[in-house]
Amino acid sequence: MCGIVGYIGKRKAYPVLIKGLHRLEYRGYDSAGVALINGQGQLNVYKAKGKVAELEAFAADKDTDGTIGIAHTRWATHGEPNTVNAHPHYSESERLAIIHNGIIENYAVLKAGLQAEGYTFKSDTDTEVLVQLIEYTQVNRQVELKTAVQLALQQVIGAYAIAVLDKEHPDTLIAARKGSPLVIGVGQNEYFLASDATPIVEYTDQVIYVEDEEIVVLNLSSAGNQHSGVEITTINNVQKTPEIKRLELSLSQLEKGGYTHFMLKEIFEQPRTLADSMRGRVNLRQDNIALSGFIDNKDRFLSAKRIIITACGTSWHAGLIAMYAIEEFAQIPVEVEYSSEFRYRKPVINRDDVVIAISQSGETADTLAAIQLAKQHGAFIFSVCNVVGASIPRLSDSGCYTHVGPEIGVASTKAFTAQVAALTMLALCIGREKGTITQELYLRVVRELGQVPGKMERVLGQNKRIADFAKTFTYAQNFIYLGRGYNYPVALEGALKLKEISYIHAEGYPAAEMKHGPIALVSQEMPVVVIAPKCGTYEKVVSNIQEIKARKGKVIAIVTEGDQLVSRLADYTIEVPQTEECLSPLLTVVPLQLLAYHIAVVKGCDVDQPRNLAKSVTVE
Repeated sequence: MCGIVGYIGKRKAYPVLIKGLHRLEYRGYDSAGVALINGQGQLNVYKAKGKVAELEAFAADKDTDGTIGIAHTRWATHGEPNTVNAHPHYSESERLAIIHNGIIENYAVLKAGLQAEGYTFKSDTDTEVLVQLIEYTQVNRQVELKTAVQLALQQVIGAYAIAVLDKEHPDTLIAARKGSPLVIGVGQNEYFLASDATPIVEYTDQVIYVEDEEIVVLNLSSAGNQHSGVEITTINNVQKTPEIKRLELSLSQLEKGGYTHFMLKEIFEQPRTLADSMRGRVNLRQDNIALSGFIDNKDRFLSAKRIIITACGTSWHAGLIAMYAIEEFAQIPVEVEYSSEFRYRKPVINRDDVVIAISQSGETADTLAAIQLAKQHGAFIFSVCNVVGASIPRLSDSGCYTHVGPEIGVASTKAFTAQVAALTMLALCIGREKGTITQELYLRVVRELGQVPGKMERVLGQNKRIADFAKTFTYAQNFIYLGRGYNYPVALEGALKLKEISYIHAEGYPAAEMKHGPIALVSQEMPVVVIAPKCGTYEKVVSNIQEIKARKGKVIAIVTEGDQLVSRLADYTIEVPQTEECLSPLLTVVPLQLLAYHIAVVKGCDVDQPRNLAKSVTVE
């Protein structure tokens, strides 16, 4: 979950690294650090607790010379967030420096062995153990750095993306990965490395995606063309040929574009990103949906006895909505699993199962492990991801990219709506091919999909009013969110958004479950958000609202435009346009995103970088 960045070339490395850290700060912001080899061969390491700005302030009067360096922004796992535990970490002799994203699971055993050899440790991190192990191997086996890294990693259990500097070889940068993302940017006689492409896009659109258990040696002295300065081998020293791919990312996508926060920008981008996600897939002229990932593997879906959806967090909520759609349209049983539980509970997986993995980043560690398990049992893997070239889509048999562009805000918004749309399209494709959905319903939903982006714009038009009444609820310490059917997962998602960015405790429930316990919490001090569009079980939800009002609860209701009944009952209402029930989550979630955002802003919370969280969870 940490962010790593490296540079070797002719530029001053420090500005490149600092800018890269700012781009990666959504991956972690407990502490930050940089290591540089200057023109005199000195290896300088500077670190600071807090965000990248704290590192910049600390290093302002330091020697930041050098054209090679590595840098890191941390989300703490082993050891509390402080300057000592911040990366980079020196080796014992301070000859080497390392940065690391991941977890070394057997670090304690390795550390004990090194202590027995006389090594001392300054930090509480697993990462320092790794750099000490590399130096120990280098010195005692009398091998070059690349070999020392290979031999050390053969002893490691866990996940890692690392970059290592050796001050005795100031023209070489070594990196490796297993289970944590790493991408190499290839420029003109210069190379970049990072956890994802965001720090690279400003300099080059030529990238190499590093595979598991690969070691990369970037050597400037041998860089005559794009390939000659890049050597890739496995940890077992099998030579690999670098495969350069073109990066589909623009610099403007990484800027706020006039918005106060990335999260607000990404909420307002949803009409466009949803349209982008459907472009080339929803043909309104022919009233048809075409998903190549389905078309090319039609038989696997049509013969599936069961579909298992595995995901984490917001993506899990999108999976719940997909369960409703697939079971309604395709008549295939669906199970929705938390990846972290699925991978460990010895699940029954059959060869005729289809496993759908959902992950914005495509690097979520638990989801990646879940599909590896499913693949071992012969299941067909279909992924829904946003980041092209990420680990999960590469491991999958087929899939669907959501194409919403980079999502910088830690709390997911536009990725969620694109995932819901993609999975709904998949459900419609399966149902039509199986003949389990009527042509009338199929056409109605397809046509309505094309109208959703415009209807989202109407919801976003209420932003100011939502911001105004959001101020009323900053006093609250608890919220309840209620929904039924397709909108029960939206209640879960709305509660998660509020928790993530405002630090207010919130829980989502099926509305009918109120009377089975949670209604005991209802009082004048307990705001209750009810998602009540005029579809499905509308009358039942109205009854639930009446139960809340009878106990003096404060109700914020998401209602269909023109609704009079719920509007009279609720204390506050936010209207959404009429749409098909299966598509209503695409509209009802938007006001919940805005509500959470504005409550957090009024409370003075760091909306884009909420405490204790990181964007891409690449560790267990």
